[in-house]
Amino acid sequence: MPKTEVEPSVLLYPVPVALVTCGDIDAKPNIITIAWTGIICSDPPMVSISVRPHRYSAGLIRESREFVLNIPTEKMLEKADRCGVISGKDHDKFKEVGLTPLRAKTVKSPLITECPVNLECKVTEIKPLGVHDVYLAEVVACHADENVLQDGEIQVKKAKPLVYCPVNSEYWNLGSKVGDYGFTSKK
Repeated sequence: MPKTEVEPSVLLYPVPVALVTCGDIDAKPNIITIAWTGIICSDPPMVSISVRPHRYSAGLIRESREFVLNIPTEKMLEKADRCGVISGKDHDKFKEVGLTPLRAKTVKSPLITECPVNLECKVTEIKPLGVHDVYLAEVVACHADENVLQDGEIQVKKAKPLVYCPVNSEYWNLGSKVGDYGFTSKK
């Protein structure tokens, strides 16, 4: 099949939807919806998030050098979208969208109780790149609701995460499992 060249863009899809909490739980913590996130190292466990430097959350993360990456469920779509289109500078997003902050074990930023998976992160490096700053962070604690675990492992089918397709600005859920890593080398 012939290929047509298209303009360079963020055609990597889907990407995870995350609710990033930042700021001190005892002050005014904030939530920002992030799709520009991913795993960058497995040992030590590290993730990245990209945030436009003028965003309210960027200042909170830059100052504290920590955040929590919370993975929402597909049932949280409306709340996740709302947290991405209003500013924490002018809104208390926890109250406005009906989410519950929960004290983290290691960082001052709160977990979101309603999210089944939460990763506490400490920023190790900030890299300015074009219109975004990339925050490289070590995962220092992980939490998961018991109802999404089986034999100590998170079950994607139970966690029901959201993904975002930047190509057409759409949210999607995940369908069925189609294989396991390394299945082609197993007999």
